Parts: sequence; structure tokens; C-alpha cells
Amino acid sequence: MAEVREDDAGRPAQHTMTSFDDLYDRADPRAFFRELGTLGYRAPHHAQRVFRRLAALRLRNPGETVLDLCCSYGINAALLNHELSLDDLYAHYTSPRVAAMTTEELTEYDTAFFRTRRRRDAVPVIGLDIASNAITYARAVGLLDAGFTENLETAPPTRALLDTVRSVRLITLTGGASFLSRATFQPLLDNARTLPWVAAFALRTSPYAPIAEHLAGHGLITETYTGRTFVQRRFTGAAEQRYAIDAVIAQGHDPDGRESAGHFHTALHLSRPAADVGTPPLDELAADE
Repeated sequence: MAEVREDDAGRPAQHTMTSFDDLYDRADPRAFFRELGTLGYRAPHHAQRVFRRLAALRLRNPGETVLDLCCSYGINAALLNHELSLDDLYAHYTSPRVAAMTTEELTEYDTAFFRTRRRRDAVPVIGLDIASNAITYARAVGLLDAGFTENLETAPPTRALLDTVRSVRLITLTGGASFLSRATFQPLLDNARTLPWVAAFALRTSPYAPIAEHLAGHGLITETYTGRTFVQRRFTGAAEQRYAIDAVIAQGHDPDGRESAGHFHTALHLSRPAADVGTPPLDELAADE
């Protein structure tokens, strides 16, 4: 859980986000949806429309792929490639029928569940996450075409990962940006046949500039969408909210109406070569309709 200390008045003071690490590597995603659903977790919902538009632009030839960083149970892949909304997934994984299943039964059930909802324009998705159980689930039910449980922040990538990412044309991210650095992005970009675009919904509590600066070294220009921010989830309590407000102010952002109103918010960052910037404009890619 979150680190908790006392403030100057002797009251508990939280100085980081609440940890949900115990939910991220279960044998299946039921606990993830049950617990985060109570907090209104919405990040993949906001990303769904944007990632579909980007995939349609970037993946034009057979064999080209999307790489979803910190992919967890393959939620972004589920929303990208299936006629499903995030609310559909919440309803599915919290239903009494699914709650009564064993993991083995759920895996079999979900394989058919996703297969029958597969979009005709579905694209291959590679997943990268340190959560081996989550990757195993996503692979077993057909959400990921390949999955790797490697932490590039602490160890170099395997040859299998490097060979696989050569086909990547789009890198997506809806969580975990604060844990990533050049150590993760360098080998992925170095081994891609064609320089991929990078689309990230990153929390406003941490700087994205170090990632953007590294991507710039590879010729990728990062734009940040200024039309709006995107709700991630509600705070677990007043202490987490105090942390978030302090953190976004430290980053030079205004929390009024966002974090001050009770939710973590993310910003959309899109990195692409200079020749591609503006074609199409980021405002168009992020538009609601």
C-alpha cells in the first residue's frame, strides 16, 4: 500500500499513490475490475477511441503490430480489437455468472467471449508487462498475439522481444509512465524497422518531459493535447488527494476542477516524426467524435 507518514500536526499524511500491486498479477482480471471499478477507473475508456484512430493510420501492411506497454490483462487490446466498451468489461467481470467460475472455466469462457466480439479491423497487439499471470491470461484468451514479462528498467531485453518489436508501428500506454525511462524505450526504438509513434495517457502527477526528451533523440516530436485532460480514477481518500494536488502543482499544472474535484487526471502525449506532426492534427485524433 501507499507510504504513510505523519504530517506536522501528527496526522497521517500520504506521500504517494495508493498501490494496487496485489490486483495486477492475479490469475485472472476479476479482482482488478471489481476493486478499480469502485473507484471509477476510466483510463482505457478514454484511450480506446484514440488508439483505434492511430492504429488505423499506422498499421497498413500485414505483420505490422501495436506494442502496449504495461499492458496488464490486455485491457487496451480488448478495447482496441473488440466490439466492447470498458463498461461492458466491468459488467462482464463483475457478473454473478463469471464470479462463480474457476480461473480455468473463465479462461475458456473468455476465449469464446472475445472471439465472438472480434472486430473485422482487428490488429496484432504485443504486450509488455512485469506481471506474468496477467500476461498469461491475456495470451490464453487471445487478447495478445505475443506477450513478454520483462522489466527493461532493470535488465536488457531478450532476443525474442527484440525480434518481435521490429514490426511495431505504434506504442501505446495508459498506465505506468512514471516507472519508465530511456532504459525501456531505447531498445524498443532501436530495433523497430520503422520508427513507431508513441501515444501515452500519463498521469499529471509525474513529469513526462524525460520520456519526451529521450524520444526526441530518436527524431520523435512530442505534442501534448491541451483541449482537455482525462479522468483516471477517484482518489482512495483525502491523503491521496493531498498528494496528487501537491504533485500536479509541483509539475506546474493547475489542479482546480481536476484533482481538486476528486480524481486523478491524465494528459495525452503523442510522439511522431517531424514529417508526420499535424497529419492529422492531434486535436482531430483526440476529438470526441
